[in-house]
Amino acid sequence: MLENEGTKIVRNQLFNSTTSAVPPLRRDIQVIPVTDNGRDLLLFVDPRKIAPQGFALDASVQPLLSLVDGRRSVSTIAGHFTKDISADQLLDFVQMLDQQRLLESRFFTTSVNRVEEEFENSDTRPPALAGSSYPADAGELHDFMERTMSLADDVTDPPSGVKALYAPHIDLRVGSKQYAEAFSKLRHLAPRRVVILATSHYSGYYPQTYDDYPFIGSAKDFELPGSTIPADRTALDFLADAGVSAGFTLSDRAHRIEHSIETHLLFANHIWSHPFSVVPILVGGLDELFYKPDGDLGTKVELFSERLRQLDTGDTLFLISGDLSHVGKKFGDTEPAAAMRKNVESFDASFIKTALAGNQKSMLQTIAKEYDAYRVCGFPPLYSFLSAFPGRTGQKLNYHWWDESERESAVSFGSILY
Repeated sequence: MLENEGTKIVRNQLFNSTTSAVPPLRRDIQVIPVTDNGRDLLLFVDPRKIAPQGFALDASVQPLLSLVDGRRSVSTIAGHFTKDISADQLLDFVQMLDQQRLLESRFFTTSVNRVEEEFENSDTRPPALAGSSYPADAGELHDFMERTMSLADDVTDPPSGVKALYAPHIDLRVGSKQYAEAFSKLRHLAPRRVVILATSHYSGYYPQTYDDYPFIGSAKDFELPGSTIPADRTALDFLADAGVSAGFTLSDRAHRIEHSIETHLLFANHIWSHPFSVVPILVGGLDELFYKPDGDLGTKVELFSERLRQLDTGDTLFLISGDLSHVGKKFGDTEPAAAMRKNVESFDASFIKTALAGNQKSMLQTIAKEYDAYRVCGFPPLYSFLSAFPGRTGQKLNYHWWDESERESAVSFGSILY
């Protein structure tokens, strides 16, 4: 009886009109054609993890879905299928899409707000990738990480004085060897505090929350299978004391599904047996610097850098999480990535050269020259680190080009030890 009442409550919240415009399909949903046992399906993938995972429809519904564009009513859409579907049947279909949280509807807004509020009110941040990118079982994860770390060719310790590592956050299955090469250089360290500066992929979903805050911290403890890494709340409160003037906030919705910090913590937690705390900071887009480096955003970066520099105690290590160029048709280019490779690799070499020299001004000039034409997602966190520690030179550990040929796209990534 309770389940039926709950279902009735949900249905009362769903879109329910044959004459008003049907809410459009969510623009952030990825619809991927797949085949299962010879049947052509459309798989709906939600990067925000609000819609149910694994939901798919028969590919034959594609013509109908193309009409769910926010302009047509159920009656209008049904008119295109007079012999096949009635308005009432189509309304049932639309309500099914709405209940799966696939429409930009009132029900979706209510659902996403509830999920985000529950996350914000929690003291811990659950893993977002466990069970997909890596095993959710603690024992299986340990074996997985051991196999991954064994891929490193050079296991010698680096020179003393290591202060930071710039490393990828690309899918573990793609960059496993490069991860191993990078994090093997940190095995001998025993920092008590790890500050992570990482790309923010999802803060753009919350413009009203983050327009004035390029630096997004989280005071939650980070959960991984079998362990929990505590947040250094004292350090986070110190950063937050500067408030909007330094562009730092602890409103952490952008952390809920972000992978860029989680991948680095996986390796840090595996290579060290000693306890440590984390200062997790996502860095949003810094595009304004391309046009006006001494404007409001430039001032915030400078003030934030001053605060960040004060966290540099002898037992603090900095991790900088970012990839390099993202090119090809998947990312909006008209050319396939293979045709762009020579120019992109030349640009990457120039970008890495400025990073190795610790010259954040030259880095900004390099990437601003064509307004970040190659979408270097690691630029914001790396620039922020070098703004706090200008002139700190680095050692290049690796560079890799991952060609996603089936989508005519590619991502480059690499690692630098400071």
